[in-house]
Amino acid sequence: MGNVIAVCTSPAKGTQKTNVGSARFQEDWGIVGDAHAGKWHRQVSLLSWDKIEAFRARGAQVRDGDFGENLVVSGIDFRALPIGTKFQCNDVVLELTQIGKECHHGCQIFQKMGECIMPHEGVFTRVLHGGTISVGDTLTVLEG
Repeated sequence: MGNVIAVCTSPAKGTQKTNVGSARFQEDWGIVGDAHAGKWHRQVSLLSWDKIEAFRARGAQVRDGDFGENLVVSGIDFRALPIGTKFQCNDVVLELTQIGKECHHGCQIFQKMGECIMPHEGVFTRVLHGGTISVGDTLTVLEG
């Protein structure tokens, strides 16, 4: 189980996201109002708060959403889970579809730090069942 630390969205792709505190997740779409929502396999991105904290400890000055992640969750190492793993938070059910992504070397974090954790620590999911997720909610890892 993990604790939802941030729920982040952005109106345009290629921009940092902002913690909005709560959002509605739509089945087979993603987060309502988020630029990355759509009928594809990367509807919602997740990043471990623990990995962000370790990056901050190396001198990175980053806020939740700066990596373009939708959900920041403590207590779960997402990268260690296999594709197909399902997560549940309230009524929302997510399915892990991709681990990591190609980095845009021009991103602000990479330019400052010489690296970015999203390409190797971030994961992507699709929404199997919709509902609302808010900061403070519990995310549970279900059977894969």
